[in-house]
Amino acid sequence: MRERICAMETADGPMTTFIVHPERSGPHPLVVFLMDAAGIREELRDMARRLATSGYYVMLPNLFHRSGVEELANDALLEEHKRLLDEVSNRTALADCAAVLEHAESDPEANCGRIGVVGYCMSGQYAVQLAAARPDRVRAAASYHGVSLVTDAPDSPHKMMRKARAEFYFAHAELDAYAPLAMAYALRDAIAADGIAGEVEIYPGLDHGFVFPSRKAGMGSVLAPYDRNGDLRHWERLIALFRRTIG
Repeated sequence: MRERICAMETADGPMTTFIVHPERSGPHPLVVFLMDAAGIREELRDMARRLATSGYYVMLPNLFHRSGVEELANDALLEEHKRLLDEVSNRTALADCAAVLEHAESDPEANCGRIGVVGYCMSGQYAVQLAAARPDRVRAAASYHGVSLVTDAPDSPHKMMRKARAEFYFAHAELDAYAPLAMAYALRDAIAADGIAGEVEIYPGLDHGFVFPSRKAGMGSVLAPYDRNGDLRHWERLIALFRRTIG
């Protein structure tokens, strides 16, 4: 495997991005890996490495770069965490993804013709937004315990899906208070009503953050409720999605 950290220029200053891809047989299909609310950390870099071993050029940008923050401390206060989240929006996430795609297009190891994107927690919604913004390139978008996927806003993800040409996969934990089942059912109804290629899957008995074995919740020292079987299903569904859509 080959990996590095690049500082990419954005309108709001440099953004560090972790890049990892196989050593051989490139170019490799591009996957944009969008971080969860706990920030960039070795756990996420290991997930990116695992994805890259399946043959992908994986880019993990730091969406908190405007605040000069990468990884949240375990004792981060609720107020600090909320401030960081408030500085990330559809506009900033799409601008950061544009910088990522521009960099990838300059690297002969990356195949940007068919792109996959995956988001976790806060960034599931941004995976949908990227698919809608780049229907010419994004062929797969996945969200795991994503929040704010159905809102009253005109650019709500469940509405923006109509602009995309991607296949969608949404994984929802049954007990997730941050992404309640009512939202999952509304998202499922929107997919059916609009004839969108996609699936909403409920993971029974699981809670928010179930794919992260080491994640702190980001608001104090409470451990996220990791579930091994749910995590394995997460990888099975994600890699299968990418294989059938981007190769």
